[in-house]
Amino acid sequence: MKPEDLARFRSMPKSEQDAVDAVGLPLWAEWEKKNAASFPDRGGMVGRTTRVTKDGIASATNPFCGYIVVEADTIEAAARLFENHPHFTVLPGDGVDIMPFLTEPPQT
Repeated sequence: MKPEDLARFRSMPKSEQDAVDAVGLPLWAEWEKKNAASFPDRGGMVGRTTRVTKDGIASATNPFCGYIVVEADTIEAAARLFENHPHFTVLPGDGVDIMPFLTEPPQT
């Protein structure tokens, strides 16, 4: 989510923010329910970023506001799950980035 998109949303009157949420959040919940079989980890929202380097610990920024783990046969199939997602069609998000795992998760 671009900071300027979130700032624009947060600068709207509370009643307008609530109206957008009233449309977007139920659509998001419906999308999650419809695709639940593809989500081994439903993820969640993330907070401010902290970066650790050889020079120490500092605040950092990135465009991510949340994550979800999707199981799909191909990256294209995973991407198709997010077509017309309410995160960017109703809510102030600007898109969804799809990043494949390059290693297999450990088996339990």
